[in-house]
Amino acid sequence: MARIFIVMGKSATGKDTIYKKLLEIEELNLKTAVMYTTRPIRKAEEDGVEYHFVDEDTLLKLQNQKKIIEHRSYDTIHGTWHYFTVNDGQINLEESDYLLIGTLETYAQIREYFGKDRVIPIYLEVEDGVRLLRALKREQKQEQPKYAEMCRRYLADEEDFSDENLQKNGIAKRYQNTDINICLYELKDDIKNFTINSLDGVI
Repeated sequence: MARIFIVMGKSATGKDTIYKKLLEIEELNLKTAVMYTTRPIRKAEEDGVEYHFVDEDTLLKLQNQKKIIEHRSYDTIHGTWHYFTVNDGQINLEESDYLLIGTLETYAQIREYFGKDRVIPIYLEVEDGVRLLRALKREQKQEQPKYAEMCRRYLADEEDFSDENLQKNGIAKRYQNTDINICLYELKDDIKNFTINSLDGVI
């Protein structure tokens, strides 16, 4: 039975890097689907790679066509930013296992759409001080750093990924991403075992 593994965690926990590294592991043979967003593209991002960067008119059109699998919106100091996954033919659970990246809300909605047994969480953690330094360094590299938005997101993550919310969504295991090589080794082993043995529950 094919499954969807969803990488999630607070900002600056290394989600993008872990996600890309896992996709590069040939023996896992994980496929992916690119999500959509209306937020501005960041430096070093590429349309169609990290996200499909679209406008709100495109979102409305897809909603009217009932093609939205999951959708989140965030009120930022730069306006409302939307993130969403589209039923556009990218996901075919009859053929492959998939790896996506998102939030707790993403995970919950995709799990509701495809079924509990087919959607598996991969929750990453990093010590808060390290995480804040990572976020600051990343923002400093932008052509127009948005420090206020960085702080807003940092604080919002504390609430969004609270222990209560993690428990409510059935997320028991947490992967410490202090050393990326150790984290990747553990993830690779768990994904292989989960896929081969068709275990129930979460990894």
